[in-house]
Amino acid sequence: MSPDPIAETVASLMPKAKAELTELVAFKSVADFDQFPRSESEAAANWVADALRAEGFQDVALLDTPDGTQSVYGLLPGPEGAPTVLLYAHYDVQPPLDEEAWTTPPFELTERDGRWYGRGSADCKGGVLMHLLALRALKANGGVPVSVKVIAEGSEEQGTGGLERYAEEHPDLLTADTIVIGDAGNFRVGLPTVTATLRGMTLVRVRIDTLEGNLHSGQFGGAAPDALAALVRVLDSLRAEDGSTTVDGLTGDEVWDGLQYEEDDFRRDAKVLEGVRLVGRGTVADRIWARPAVTVLGIDCPPVVGATPSVQAGARALISLRVPPGVDAAEATKLLQAHLEAHTPWGAQVTTEQIGQGQPFRADTTSPAYAAMAAAMGEAYPGEEMQYAGQGGSIPLCNTLAALYPRAEILLIGLSEPEAQIHAVDESVSPQELERLSVAEALFLQKYAAS
Repeated sequence: MSPDPIAETVASLMPKAKAELTELVAFKSVADFDQFPRSESEAAANWVADALRAEGFQDVALLDTPDGTQSVYGLLPGPEGAPTVLLYAHYDVQPPLDEEAWTTPPFELTERDGRWYGRGSADCKGGVLMHLLALRALKANGGVPVSVKVIAEGSEEQGTGGLERYAEEHPDLLTADTIVIGDAGNFRVGLPTVTATLRGMTLVRVRIDTLEGNLHSGQFGGAAPDALAALVRVLDSLRAEDGSTTVDGLTGDEVWDGLQYEEDDFRRDAKVLEGVRLVGRGTVADRIWARPAVTVLGIDCPPVVGATPSVQAGARALISLRVPPGVDAAEATKLLQAHLEAHTPWGAQVTTEQIGQGQPFRADTTSPAYAAMAAAMGEAYPGEEMQYAGQGGSIPLCNTLAALYPRAEILLIGLSEPEAQIHAVDESVSPQELERLSVAEALFLQKYAAS
């Protein structure tokens, strides 16, 4: 079949897709129920479930996962003997950070300069719409040629592992011949890309205590051990002078030999300020796709406004460590905890707690599904060849699915290209990318069924 009918159908569906994404973005579905109402996530889950039912999915269910969130599941049976493809996205989102810093409200989808702005527009509520658009285009042009399972996760951004544990407890539920993870992104707008590797991650909370209570800095400062100062020393030990991550026992000299990321392009994408140097050594691709990276996500200490002249009795921080393929995340967690304890000065009391973890992932790019995706992307993006890139972020579910279904082929595509600014202020999605990737996914399902 010519790709034109698919492309024409998707183009005609884009106004509806924008209206639906507007509805979905409006839910404040942050799976941190200390900050955001559980009802917002539940409403978003119900929206996805209703959308699947409207497309004829069977067995649509809200799965209560062990971390207290809900994932949405549905099955669309295909022709007898057809392969099964699992389509993944997540409807939970990152917190909006400073809402006042957004140009337009984070939970109101707003069109500006050819892009649609809103939290989750690219990561990954747009991925939900990408799957729906692809299936609708196929239904309008001869039908869906494979059996399709959809799973929309409710806590991916929190890294709490609810869906992973649920899948392990119900191993038959998500079984498939091929799995398309719609939570990655093109290397650049207009350059079709599959993500071949993902870094894993671990989240560790560290607390340092030195005193029974805060003390007057004039009366006791200079001899009394300051817990905040101790924490600063510990956190500084996690980086070398050039900014490279230095966790005792964790190597950091791996090399990325695929698509490269030019430094000037990275500086522009990351919006690095004039005169500020990048951190680390090696190529940019080495640093963000092939090597570990530590980030201090938050520190509990007195804010500047309202601070008193006190020696702090206790302080804590939340630390993220990204680990590349080839490194076991559980072992990296142990090394990070041991490093924090070993580098705590002055005999201060230190406790560490792991609060999240996900393994790194490496895809088999020689599989037939990758050939089908390459052909589909070549048609959806005329004149462009599909590229293979890494991604510094983590999708812990990938390794769970790879372990449960070792024969399944896993592909990662999505809408989170650099201009999308996922996890940051003013997140946005390119409607052109949503349209072309929806076409690519529909064509992929056709080609994969025929292979």
